[in-house]
Formats: sequence, structure tokens, C-alpha cells
Amino acid sequence: MSPTMPDPGVSTARAGFEALDPCVHCGFCLPACPTYLATGDESDSPRGRILLMRALERGELAADDPGLVQHLDACLGCRGCEPVCPSGVGYGRGLEAARARISAERGLSGQARAVLGMFSQPWRWRFATALARVARATGLARLVAGSGRLGFLAGMVAATRPSRREGGGHPERLPESRGTVALFRGCVMDGLFGHVHEATRRTLEVNGYRVVEVEGQGCCGALHDHAGDQDGARALAMGNVKAFLGRADFVVVNSAGCGALLKDLGHLLGTVDAADVGSRTRDVSELLAAAGPRPGGPLALTVGYDAPCHLQHAQRVHREVLDVLAAIPSLVARELPGSDRCCGSAGIYGVLHPELSRAVLDDKVAAIGAASPVPDLIVTGNPGCLMQIGAGLAAAGLRTKVAHPVELLDWSYRVAGYYDPSPH
Repeated sequence: MSPTMPDPGVSTARAGFEALDPCVHCGFCLPACPTYLATGDESDSPRGRILLMRALERGELAADDPGLVQHLDACLGCRGCEPVCPSGVGYGRGLEAARARISAERGLSGQARAVLGMFSQPWRWRFATALARVARATGLARLVAGSGRLGFLAGMVAATRPSRREGGGHPERLPESRGTVALFRGCVMDGLFGHVHEATRRTLEVNGYRVVEVEGQGCCGALHDHAGDQDGARALAMGNVKAFLGRADFVVVNSAGCGALLKDLGHLLGTVDAADVGSRTRDVSELLAAAGPRPGGPLALTVGYDAPCHLQHAQRVHREVLDVLAAIPSLVARELPGSDRCCGSAGIYGVLHPELSRAVLDDKVAAIGAASPVPDLIVTGNPGCLMQIGAGLAAAGLRTKVAHPVELLDWSYRVAGYYDPSPH
């Protein structure tokens, strides 16, 4: 059994609420909060929510207080308030502690239980993503994509289709090894973005990393953690710690939400083993940037970069993605206006709060449509963001597609002739 730190349930909650202590209610966070900008309600701002969370901690508000539940549920959890806070408030940890207390005392909503239950068992999410792949492959998703709840859901599935059809292959000659990396496959990424996993493997190998597969891994638990189901999150996290411990120099992740959760395993589980796996976790852009990365062949494209919240705000990884894109000759890459602002996906938020989720997304889609020139592609490193933005673009009638940054580097490496198309 792994050596332990203090009881994770108690210590995580205490640390979460204590992370709110530096708040002096200055209001610097208000312009960075998408839900406050959408509603104009102070209780939908970080400052207002911190007051509610402190009242919950002190017992001044019950866990089933309607106002408390409404305003904390409406938070995207994007953590865009954290980088602009001069006092260093750990808003994200405080929110998770508050939601965990509400969940423990009040229970999850029926919708949340249904969605999270699908990701708790591998066969369930594999079945669901298999159905989505059928809808994608037959063209049904693209045909139905558009406005309305069903059209938007179909647009999300259609957005998982690769923007280019590329062959397989592997690097002709592997450079001197920079170390061994274990690929975290996850659930949504594994079920709907297998092409991104393959691009991740190839581009890392071109840059000197040996990529290994790890059996026994599963969903990271981020969706559960964000919803307040920390018991569910811990159960999934413990399985991943067991699978990845001692297997590689690094654990590589190409999903921002998964990466943020895995890097925080030590806090979530309170074990030395969990902290070890968390300390070895890297976003794929971090490893590629550390390698240079190796320049590719030219791609004559204009792309807009939209930063996933849990990459830029939670992991504080930003420059590395731009460095990866800079390795592609002829590519014109620009950050979108408001690229640091949430797209409204936020895990299962779009299911629980579809209207507010779409209101947040509409601002981003409008900015893309107003760009001159309109980008050929929007690139972002998180599955929820890819699906949300892709569906929003389709609903708005824009022809711009979405792709993961590592896909572009993979296309560039293919143009450069780095891949041997023959099988291993």
C-alpha cells in the first residue's frame, strides 16, 4: 500500500477552503469571469461565489440552500479568475471543496449522476463513443448538425471527425532518446479522438521520445471532481496511479482537463505514489517544446489558437503550444481575441446549463466570424473545447473546422517526409 499523507477527504476539503482565504474582494476577477459577464449578477462572479463558499464553510448557509446551489452550479470552473488575482486566491480548489460538501450532504442531481455514471465504467463510455463514431462515419452527425439541442449535439460529434485524412506510418529514424513517455488515453479522447493519440505518438517519436502503452488505465475522473463527486474521482484516480506508477519517465496527456487532474493527483489522493505520477505528468506541448521541436514541412494555413482553460489557467501552459505551432513553416498562427476565455464546454456543464453554456460560446464564435481573415482552422488542446467550438461554428454556418495543435505538427512532419508509411 502506498505511503499516505493525512486523510485525503478531510485534508483536501480543508486545503480547498483555506485557498480562498487570501481574497480581499478587490474585484479584479470580475472582467475575467464569463458567467458574470453573461448575467451581470454579482453572485455569479468569483468574488460573490467566494462569499457563498465561506458562508457554507462556516455553516451560515445549508448545503441545500437554493441560492448557494444555483450560483455555484452555474460556475464554469474555468479558473480564469486565478491568473488575474493579485492575492493568489486558489479559487478552483475552493470551488471543488464546496461542491464536494454540497454533493456529500445533498447528493448529485439526476442529470449529473446519469452522465458521470457513464464514465465510471469503461464499457459504458466505450459503447457511447462507439455509437458516436457510427453517427460520424455515416455522415448522420454532419447532416443533422446545426441549431437546437439535437443539432448542437450532432455538431459536437461531427467536430470529432479528423480535419484531414492522413495515413499511418512511423518515423524512419528515431533520434537519440529523450526518455520514455506513457500515453494517457482517457475516455473521450480514446473513444473519439484516436487520430490525435496517433499524431501524439508520431510527433513525440520524431522528437526523440519513446512512447509506450499502459494497460489498466481509464477515465481520469476530472468530470467527477468538477461536479463534486470526489469519491468517484478518487476511485478512478487510484486506478490510474496503479497503472502508471513506475512505468515511464513521463505521463503524456493531450487533453487539458485530464492533464490538470493528473498533475493534481497528490492533492486529490494524498499519497506519495499519486504525487509521483502527478509530478511526471506533462501536456504533449510541454514535451514537444522541450525538444525544440523539430521543424516540419510547410503548411499554408491560417489558424486561430484558442487556449483551453485547464491548460492555460490550471496548468499555466501557454507559450509551449505557440512554440509547437511556430515549428511549422508557412503556418500563420494567431491567438483568437479572448482566447483565454472559456468556450462554455466545461466538462458536463453544457448538459446541465445549456443556455448559459451557449451564451458563453456565442461570444467566442462571433469573434471567430469577425476575424479578418477568418481562420482556416481553430486549434485547441482539449476534447470538450474541440467539440463545443466545432458545434458552435457549424450552428453559425461558418466553414472553419477545428483541430488539435499536435495534428498540425503531424501533418507538417508528413509533408517533411519524416514518416515511413510501411508497417512496423
